Amino acid sequence: MMNKLTFITSAEKVGSQGMKTTAPFSTVALLAAFAIANINAHGADPVLTRVPEGGIQPQSLAGFDGTVHLVYFKGEPRAGDLFYVRRAPGSGGFTKPIRVNSQAGAAIAIGTIRGTQIALGKNDRLHVAWNGSGKASSHRGAPMLYTRLNDDRTAFEPERDVMTFTGSLDGGGSVAADKDGNVYVGWHGSTPATEGKETERAVFLAISRDEGRTFAREQRVNPEPTGACGCCGMKAFADAPGNLYLLYRAARSGAERDELLLASKDNGQTFQKLYAHPWKVMTCPMSSAWLGSAGTNRTIAAWETMGHVWFASISQDDGRVSEPVGPTGDGGQKHPVAVSNAKGETLLVWTEGTGWQKGGTLAWQLFDTQGKPTELAGRKEGIPVWSFAAAFARGDGSFEIFY
Repeated sequence: MMNKLTFITSAEKVGSQGMKTTAPFSTVALLAAFAIANINAHGADPVLTRVPEGGIQPQSLAGFDGTVHLVYFKGEPRAGDLFYVRRAPGSGGFTKPIRVNSQAGAAIAIGTIRGTQIALGKNDRLHVAWNGSGKASSHRGAPMLYTRLNDDRTAFEPERDVMTFTGSLDGGGSVAADKDGNVYVGWHGSTPATEGKETERAVFLAISRDEGRTFAREQRVNPEPTGACGCCGMKAFADAPGNLYLLYRAARSGAERDELLLASKDNGQTFQKLYAHPWKVMTCPMSSAWLGSAGTNRTIAAWETMGHVWFASISQDDGRVSEPVGPTGDGGQKHPVAVSNAKGETLLVWTEGTGWQKGGTLAWQLFDTQGKPTELAGRKEGIPVWSFAAAFARGDGSFEIFY
């Protein structure tokens, strides 16, 4: 299904109510001309695949050998279960589902922000982290749970709460892993002294140096006292050279809720701020974030600001962040995912119209190797309640979207 879209760059001004002022004519004309010139210059529409068993909140990654790893949620939204399947290249179908959580009902889908996140680490072992439900065992309220595939890749180890002294877990946590066996579980929360105040929340990281067998006590890692938007999600990602990135929403003064990108070059010991995308809004927007690989020397970040989704690339060499771009619209764009193929093209996927107890529409747009929009775009109704989409790039350069 084809659908022409127009685009904005961060040079265009978007007001607090989502109103956009017109960019210089040369910018609009250039983007429009480029899109027209590239009609039919790119591949077919992405393959759309419904999540197995009618599951929701898919998370997908492709391994080095092309195997697709998929985790999804099933059951009661307040206390359900996570399941894992994989599909090897040429197999034609997914494996039999394996339940991720050992304690029944330990996962949560309500709110669409607090669900599972996954990472592939050393030897393509899958690592999973999620906010625990009210049924999950915990010593300090809602737990930040972690598990990994066992050595035989046949089952998951019993999940563990990696929070030791922090509390007030609200927005979703994340997990990252690298080829050297480092595993990072991150979340934003509070120490007992801050009493859960949003402006005093911080980003914490629990680090494992042995592929997730053991974790050190969590440490605060945001270098500035930014606060953290209580019910917004965050994303962690470790690139091929070992750089670690964290993307989250701040909460300075209760109204300055910029999306912040942090980076570490020393395996999570210290972080520096690479980028901030401003947003002044008084209430938590319940936004999510995305980080992933974009080829041999780039990482890709995607997020939501002022009701619109954006993405930018990060140089793994010097940390430079490109000018963010994204599709225009009437707002209501949420849950962005950005994946790149071997050619350097990027597929941006998001939802529209989703909300509290409300499903919506899947939307996507392909960008070329220079980050310019192509003619390949589409929409499809049918995002279930409490859900969003996942995507990955196939070996032949095409894309597949799970919803």
